[in-house]
Amino acid sequence: MGCRFGQGYLFARPMTTDEARRYLFVAGERQVSPLTGRRGERRTTTHPVARGEQRVGDLSRLQKTSRMCDAVIDEVHGRRIRSGDRWLADFASCNYLGFDFDPEIMDAIAPHVRRWGTHPSWSRLIGNPRLYTDIEERLADLLRAPDTLLLPTITLIHASVIPVLAAGGQVCVEARAHRTMYDGCLVARGQGASVRRFHGDRPEDLEQLLAAAPPGAARLVCIDGVNSMTGNLPDLPRLARICRAQEALLYIDDAHGFGIIGERGPAETSPYGSKGNSIVRHLAESYDGIILVAGFSKSYSSLLAFVTATPELKAHLKVAAGPYLYSGPSPTASLATVLAGFDVNARRGDAIRADLYRKTHRVLDHVRGLGVATPNTDGLPIIEIPLADSWDLDAVGDFLWDHGIYVTLAGYPLVPRKQVGFRIQITALNSDEEIEQLNQTLTELADRFPLQQSLAPAEPPEGWAP
Repeated sequence: MGCRFGQGYLFARPMTTDEARRYLFVAGERQVSPLTGRRGERRTTTHPVARGEQRVGDLSRLQKTSRMCDAVIDEVHGRRIRSGDRWLADFASCNYLGFDFDPEIMDAIAPHVRRWGTHPSWSRLIGNPRLYTDIEERLADLLRAPDTLLLPTITLIHASVIPVLAAGGQVCVEARAHRTMYDGCLVARGQGASVRRFHGDRPEDLEQLLAAAPPGAARLVCIDGVNSMTGNLPDLPRLARICRAQEALLYIDDAHGFGIIGERGPAETSPYGSKGNSIVRHLAESYDGIILVAGFSKSYSSLLAFVTATPELKAHLKVAAGPYLYSGPSPTASLATVLAGFDVNARRGDAIRADLYRKTHRVLDHVRGLGVATPNTDGLPIIEIPLADSWDLDAVGDFLWDHGIYVTLAGYPLVPRKQVGFRIQITALNSDEEIEQLNQTLTELADRFPLQQSLAPAEPPEGWAP
């Protein structure tokens, strides 16, 4: 027999596999422990299935109970999506520039498919359609980087390139770095590297870790560029100075910055900068001792990713990084999308970014006016709203769904328990009417559910006035 409480059941004997699957999560309930009287009490068990379920926490429960999680999308009209019989305004898309529905880009795909077929089946080490080298050359010019290497996804780059760069030495990974980057660090550890974590807001800790590394060992520091939850930038100039002083290589995943932020200058149309050529140029850094990784799947709406490198490192990665030899390549449509996207970005990109900035600040200003807390201080189009009570996440998801708003739910352990909430992503394709619908819904949400409150009215960073 078992006593039910918290998110599962307390058993006097080890659970069977079927019992663990059946009882571990009880949808939407907030039970009180008969032993302690506290809500949300967790029971202790040694069963491996139960331990696995505990590790995925709310995410597993949300997948079972929330319409906002693992949804099937039946129809898409721009940023209006239909799931079943419900039409919603899409604020979960990462297609920040709206290239996924740009007519010029969509029309450019068919000629390349007719010329190259739907999918080049060679691995890149065996054969490269000219599309690859054209993209790498144009990308290096856009980034003003020494060279670039294209691979299908950022996840594959982390898993293959990080171990090569670590070379059995010491890897320091920022505590809030993306999970896929951390997984790449674990691969490096399996190949002999030591892995240490540090907090980006305490650069002195990184300095100490690098100074304590064994003499002669390779030193690699892994960080996010634009953070995927807060939408904020790291103190890249300081971290780069520390890495250069300690002869460490700085590896940056700027998946959410590439295409949005770029170099600053008098001709910029918004504080996002010009060209969308990523965080290194946005913060006026060079590629001396810096490796930049990003993908085209967000701003350019294409299945493709890249890593910057010197020509010498690029040649080495072609034989040392597994995906160049063993992974299937990106489909022709993705390659064509990027090439057309370069043209659109050159002609219209800065105007698109200015519109994206305007829409983002309509939402940020409204959130701040409600007194609702958000960690977003840098004004980028990722707006995280943490709940005062993490147990409200299911109900909040239902409320947003019923009001026609689709967002990304951020449950534990995707974020720490105290940061459980939801993430809003603004794109250039969201209409002003959809922005107004979102703001009205947030007003009603703040009246109905306890949200974390800002301690003081948030002021935008200097130079970011609308």
